[in-house]
Amino acid sequence: MSLTGLAEIVLEDKTLASAVEDARGGSVPALDLTAPGALRPFLVKGLVDAGRTVLAVAATAREAEDLVTYLGDLMDPAEVAYYPAWETLPHERLSPRSDTVGRRLAVLRRLRHPGQDRSNGPLKVVVAPVRSILQPQVKGLADLAPVELVPGAEADLDDVVRRLAAAAYSRVDLVEKRGEFAVRGGIVDVFPPTEEHPLRVEFWGDEVDEIRSFAVADQRSLEPAARLWAPPCRELLLTDEVRERARRLGEEHPELAELAEKLSEGHAVEGMESLAPVLVDEMEMLVDLMPTDSHVLVLDPERVRSRAHDLVATSEEFLHASWAAAASGGQAPIDLGAASYRSLGDVRALSLSQGKPWWSLSPFGLDTGADTGADGQPLRDELGEVVRADVDVAVGAVESRTVGIRPVSAYHGDVERAIGDLRAWLANGSRVVLVNEGHGPTQRMVEVLKEHDVPARLAETLSTPEEVAEGVVVVTTACLDHGFVDEELCLAVLTGEDLSGQRVSTKDMRRMPVRRKRQIDPLELQPGDYVVHDQHGVGRYVEMKQREVQGATREYLVLEYGAAKRGAAPDRLYVPADQLDQVTRYVGGEQPSLDRLGGSDWAKRKRRARKAVREIASELIKL
Repeated sequence: MSLTGLAEIVLEDKTLASAVEDARGGSVPALDLTAPGALRPFLVKGLVDAGRTVLAVAATAREAEDLVTYLGDLMDPAEVAYYPAWETLPHERLSPRSDTVGRRLAVLRRLRHPGQDRSNGPLKVVVAPVRSILQPQVKGLADLAPVELVPGAEADLDDVVRRLAAAAYSRVDLVEKRGEFAVRGGIVDVFPPTEEHPLRVEFWGDEVDEIRSFAVADQRSLEPAARLWAPPCRELLLTDEVRERARRLGEEHPELAELAEKLSEGHAVEGMESLAPVLVDEMEMLVDLMPTDSHVLVLDPERVRSRAHDLVATSEEFLHASWAAAASGGQAPIDLGAASYRSLGDVRALSLSQGKPWWSLSPFGLDTGADTGADGQPLRDELGEVVRADVDVAVGAVESRTVGIRPVSAYHGDVERAIGDLRAWLANGSRVVLVNEGHGPTQRMVEVLKEHDVPARLAETLSTPEEVAEGVVVVTTACLDHGFVDEELCLAVLTGEDLSGQRVSTKDMRRMPVRRKRQIDPLELQPGDYVVHDQHGVGRYVEMKQREVQGATREYLVLEYGAAKRGAAPDRLYVPADQLDQVTRYVGGEQPSLDRLGGSDWAKRKRRARKAVREIASELIKL
């Protein structure tokens, strides 16, 4: 799935092309582009093509993760990384999760010391929520070397164990969670925070004989792995210097004696990261660690500024409240301000002072130049004056440009209106691309277009501009936020969400439990096939059907269930296409009886199944 050819066409827009050329020369340090949000990944791709390393800043973690997904269809996914934020506040007595820390340190390592492997090589794009770029972090994290092993290499087992312990991995008898390791004879099990499965390293003397992943549930080995790459699990490591500082801290401040004593003895303590400013020499920002050719791109700056303002205020309130309760006389015993969130204006000034341009991409009609709060209203100071964007203070005027591309209107299932627009675009010679997530919906869309006599072609990829042909709707499988229309380039791009008004994201499916990953593809069903609905039980597939509800046309899966009364017609259930995760194919051996809607048949089936599972579990325990 590639949209690189489409990206080349989009970046021919005169405003975007001019901006990319300015980025190549570095002549415009501050620029605000006004354009549809769907152009975010395309602009990032243009900046990368201009030879820049991009730090893309989103308002939330979800938006940042979505952008990583969209970029995966425009460039090599291995060159794009997501830099997560802590789940905790800087001064909170809670430690960030080990998998979060591992992913952060892996990104920092690749920025400063890229490896030769594709999975740890140089990065072209780092996508981060604003929370990540506001938080100072311990200086030198990018220089922390991971524990790295490959089959055939020489390594002393005792040295590997020592390095894992120094990297804040917990030694256990049985590895079950990220950040743990276990040793049994010549075998070391490690669960790196960045891996989906733990890894089992087998030694033959001082040689790494084999590395395999294994399942946590039954500890059985899975497929071979090319290497072990285990970054540290904490951002504050208990080195000799840190332990000595903790000992002195406990002596100077008796109210911290218990916490400091554990740290001085080398025991990791929950929330110890909150003391980082007094246990290490310096803190640094993510911007400091970006390469010199970096280009910062803030996405939807109004929402980013609002989020940054709220984060800074919340963090300061938490700091004062927590230390006022812990310190005598209501005064903080030590100064932890070095770990507090910085303002967005400070981060921007730091970036520009290092020669790293700071650009923003604003959606249409939202750029007011003023900060807004969580309620969307402009923030005001003590005198009631509207707070202007603090990021404009340090540098002066910011150049503004508007991209001549407009977002498409949502059709909300109005197929006839969508077909009419597609025909109009084709008639005036425009190139039309329709993007869907998932191969099944893509094939279904091609069938729908052909049923309405609209020429359509299914394309596996759009790697070159020539594959976006004129006179036909090119339908492909990829991830894109929304559609847009560029009249100057004679280009129209639509997504499945634009047409239906409903999003069924394959990315979300990957986060779902396994049972939801097994949701059915309606194109693979035949009338009469048995299916199971989570709430209503066993039914029979009838057909796919379109219905208009409250002015919106949607597709439904029609399922047939048992009749409510003897001799009556079977009941039917209409399942919206965006709720197919609730339906799975029936996999029982015998032909099932249909459940009744609203009856107790399905509940009885589930009770019997639970009882059988408990009996099996009891027998297993006895064995």
